[in-house]
Amino acid sequence: MVVNERPAKRMKRRVTADLYDFLTFPVAGDASSDGPFRNSVQRFLSDHARITFPPSLFPSFMTWQILFRVGDIVHGPDLSPAMVTLDIVEEDVTRSRTSVYCDQCRVVGWSSHPVCRKRYHFIIRAASNAIEAYQRPCSRCGNLLQLSETRCRSCNFVITVDDLEDWVYLQIEDNTHLLHGVVHANGYGHLLTLNGREGGSKLLSGSVIMGFWDRLCAAISVRKVSVMDLSKKFGLEYRLLHAVTNGHSWYGNWGYEFGTGSYALTQDAYKEAVNTLSSMPLSSFSFHGRGPRSRLQCVISLYQSLADTELLTIEDLFGFLLTLVYECRKPTTTPTGTSKQHEYSSTTLLCAWTGKEVEDVQQALIKVLLASDARDEAKWVTRRALKGAVCRSVASPELLDYCLKNLQGKSAADGMVVCSRCNPISSAIEFRLGPSTNGVRANSCYPSEEQVVSDLKFLFDSIIHPDKMLSYRPRVMRKRVANSARKLLDCKQFMKDYKPDEVAVEQPSVIRLWCHVELSDQPKDDPSPPPELIVLPLNATVADLKSEVTSAFQEVYAMYKRFQAEELLGYGSISDSLTVKFLLGTSGSIQIQGKCPAKNGLSRFRMERGTEAWKVDCTCGAKDDDGEKMLACDTCGIWQHTRCAGIKNSDGMPSKFVCERCVHSYREETKKLPDSGDEAYKTCNLNTSCRDEAVATDCASAAVACNISVNFGVR
Repeated sequence: MVVNERPAKRMKRRVTADLYDFLTFPVAGDASSDGPFRNSVQRFLSDHARITFPPSLFPSFMTWQILFRVGDIVHGPDLSPAMVTLDIVEEDVTRSRTSVYCDQCRVVGWSSHPVCRKRYHFIIRAASNAIEAYQRPCSRCGNLLQLSETRCRSCNFVITVDDLEDWVYLQIEDNTHLLHGVVHANGYGHLLTLNGREGGSKLLSGSVIMGFWDRLCAAISVRKVSVMDLSKKFGLEYRLLHAVTNGHSWYGNWGYEFGTGSYALTQDAYKEAVNTLSSMPLSSFSFHGRGPRSRLQCVISLYQSLADTELLTIEDLFGFLLTLVYECRKPTTTPTGTSKQHEYSSTTLLCAWTGKEVEDVQQALIKVLLASDARDEAKWVTRRALKGAVCRSVASPELLDYCLKNLQGKSAADGMVVCSRCNPISSAIEFRLGPSTNGVRANSCYPSEEQVVSDLKFLFDSIIHPDKMLSYRPRVMRKRVANSARKLLDCKQFMKDYKPDEVAVEQPSVIRLWCHVELSDQPKDDPSPPPELIVLPLNATVADLKSEVTSAFQEVYAMYKRFQAEELLGYGSISDSLTVKFLLGTSGSIQIQGKCPAKNGLSRFRMERGTEAWKVDCTCGAKDDDGEKMLACDTCGIWQHTRCAGIKNSDGMPSKFVCERCVHSYREETKKLPDSGDEAYKTCNLNTSCRDEAVATDCASAAVACNISVNFGVR
């Protein structure tokens, strides 16, 4: 196909050259980040995005798209520039089909925030790097359609407005996206989904996507973002593995810190668990008594022998294995076509011995191989046996280890060379003599990527996974490792504070005030909304401030639809014509009191936690919903964790449940009863479980049945 006598492919490349680069967009210091989020996001959309549907088409949302090129990467058989599409959905919460309340806000400590009027969804679909921009699949046949098309060209299916609306809602609820982040109108957001190459991305890595999301949040003045870290890598819980090797979660590479811990865990408990696991010595696994070495000991010894530096702790061991995996994934040839040696190989290292000393030891090792007749695939000599055969004649053990590490490829008699391998069963390094192939052989001394990953999984499960770890000694150390690993697995919520209140303004041209609002008829124990940033010109008056605060809170929160700012607290009766700059300066915070007429009609928007009155008071110390599995006591109605109540996740929920506090109160009441109740008291005492909580099911409900009868009196 030719357009204006030029190939269409060239025309496409010329068009994509004008697109934003996904690897660098948005650039630091974007002008849209100067104000509050509610203004910055609208400025960002008007400057960079294109509306995909007419604003009047859907009553509950508006949609935009931005098309990016990915650096200079080409994609597909025609080598066309690789492109990625970012979809933005502005959802009107008060009209939306989805839930009014935010589950993520509830579990990260923001459950007391009022419900915001709008949510902004930022989505990169899993297929956005494989299809053209501004397309969607037909709901009947699945063929791609332009968003503006009203009929499918393949199956002749008529596309209605309801079909388009259903498709947009499916995008909001889909959990297979490469990226899905949502930000409330008050600037508090959540990273819901992030999938790199292991999650199905063919073009973008998880780090590249995360870098884009972080730059985007900074550019549109997001205040805080939470993420529930359920990431997996190599099939392992990466929040545990990364914390052991780096001291923080993977999201910590972008400034995400400990947010809230499940089961009342604190940041100090998280740090202590990280330090306990990271510093655990490997020497505890080396002792094996008179019996043969276990597989765990063999695998640890293998990687200790391969490392250039001494591996002393769990952090060293797992860090080295991850390095091996990443090195295996690097290109094995240089641009000139020559073989590239692994960076963890020690053949280029300076050593403390002369060339003659090294040569003499290596020749002694080759003589052992010749004497052992290790010349075919069926006969290999282990590194341990080879070392034991010559150790008495070598004065320095370090010299012997150095020579063994560099024995691979050494020439021997009759045109033979030393070959090495990592035994896939025993994980032991083995040597033999074999024919030379053009004088060059691949370095097989190091395990393959598949074997390193397999050993990584084995060590992870055997040493630190609390539910799969082996029964190693000393038992005290094993218990400490299990407890620390469990704490790290229980810490899933991480958070980044972008700190917009710390934005430095060298020569302020505007007034920036953080305004805290309270209602005049609001109960004292009722939570107040987060403060909002108000930006005013330097000549603004108190009346302008009140007007801007009224407008901001009405725009952000659904419950404040009729809010009116009335008074600046702490300043008495002041004139509305007074200049704000002379009263408050160009930055700071202010308390403002107002009223919200007819707010009772909007009471369902009062808090993100919903309108139900529920209380959490678990034995672990948790006082709020943390996202873990819970159940309520059938007597007092207080919620607590099923795990703290002694119920395993694999077990079904009991039909009836009575908490420990209620069981204790039953016993106290029974003790006060006259002697005629002794028999009933004995029955209750015998049937009460000795666990931390009293739990009963239909098949074993004697204790609960007895407790309930005591509660209503004993005859």
